[in-house]
Amino acid sequence: MERTTLDLWVGIFVVAGLGALVTLALKVGNLGTYNMSETYQVEAYFSNIGGLKAQASVKSSGVLVGRVSNITLDTERYEAKVTMSIDKRYQFPQDTFANILTSGLLGEQYIGLVPGGEEGFLKSGDVVKKTQSAVVLEDLIGKFLFNSAPEKK
Repeated sequence: MERTTLDLWVGIFVVAGLGALVTLALKVGNLGTYNMSETYQVEAYFSNIGGLKAQASVKSSGVLVGRVSNITLDTERYEAKVTMSIDKRYQFPQDTFANILTSGLLGEQYIGLVPGGEEGFLKSGDVVKKTQSAVVLEDLIGKFLFNSAPEKK
């Protein structure tokens, strides 16, 4: 009887541990549930999106306001076209800035929206005109190495 009780507690502990690992994996992978009731779609063009992925967060002042719904390559402009679904509760001015930022130790990339000062708001289908691409670490290292090297005379 004692062996059966011990096996039962070990089984419960293992199931709880697996549940905690699945929850952690969903949080780290940014796949947790976030229900936005109604959304509107806006687009932005970036010359380099780094490691940005679909379903990445769209934040303003650290608050989750939407998700990246689609990323494609615009063959006319040869830039990445990022489509974002923004919760209708949050309205942003037409001169809003969209920046690709990195957060946390794992380097998850997300889009940060910085509102401008115009009175008109973005509507579904509008394009965010002011963007800043992702910072690529390799480019920064290359600039540092080649700019700090002593010049030959």
